[in-house]
Amino acid sequence: MANPGKTAQPRVAVAKFASCDGCQLTLLDLEDELLEIVSRFDIVEFPEATSRRSPGPYDIVFVEGAISAPEHIDQIKELRKQARVLVTIGACATAGGIQALRNWADHDAYRAAVYAHPEWIASLATATAVSEHVKVDMELRGCPIDGGQLTELLTAVLVGRRPQIRDEAVCRECKRKGVVCLVVASGEACMGPVTTSGCNALCPSYGRGCFGCFGPRTNANAKSWSTGMLKSGRPPEEVWRLFAGFTGYAEPFRTVITELGKTKG
Repeated sequence: MANPGKTAQPRVAVAKFASCDGCQLTLLDLEDELLEIVSRFDIVEFPEATSRRSPGPYDIVFVEGAISAPEHIDQIKELRKQARVLVTIGACATAGGIQALRNWADHDAYRAAVYAHPEWIASLATATAVSEHVKVDMELRGCPIDGGQLTELLTAVLVGRRPQIRDEAVCRECKRKGVVCLVVASGEACMGPVTTSGCNALCPSYGRGCFGCFGPRTNANAKSWSTGMLKSGRPPEEVWRLFAGFTGYAEPFRTVITELGKTKG
């Protein structure tokens, strides 16, 4: 029997398109917070976690994955109609993901090389971010997303405030952790100056340059950074490979890749 004095919990759905499911698993990996989350949110649609199905409308829809197949376009538009708040999670949903590298290649040739019967495979010539098709209310970047940012977003939605998620370069995380700059100390190629923070400087902490998993930070001067790497003696192919990663199809990384010669066809 319903308790008329109890406030209804926000209805949450988690949906997936072309992706590896890693960002959805970040939610399930929140071991210390998971019981608190399910006590405050009604997770009604989450195929990765349960066979329970529930139609919309939903208060919050988390969307993982790039729009990569013809049916995805209608599906994301329907989810948008059903969602009060639509949140994209991960590099695939926010930037097209690693599969967006095909956007510079011959789609049909790749499909024929991979599949024995390419005529059975229905896919779009490009893999794109969700925001290129529908309005997105919030984004969580990363490959995968950061659990701390996810809990901050859920808390903000619950209490009705803006999420406190920093928009700064990975370099600042390195400074806070006391990580020696790999560019200065060893000449390592690192995308930290043009990549938004959120990973807690994971790769630089282990002596490896940033891969750009969280995508370009706001107003990132990717052109200047790529020019600097070219002037340091790195060949154009090496530089475009640095940009052509998990978030390569996000601007301004996309422009740098194209200008360095990785053009479609």
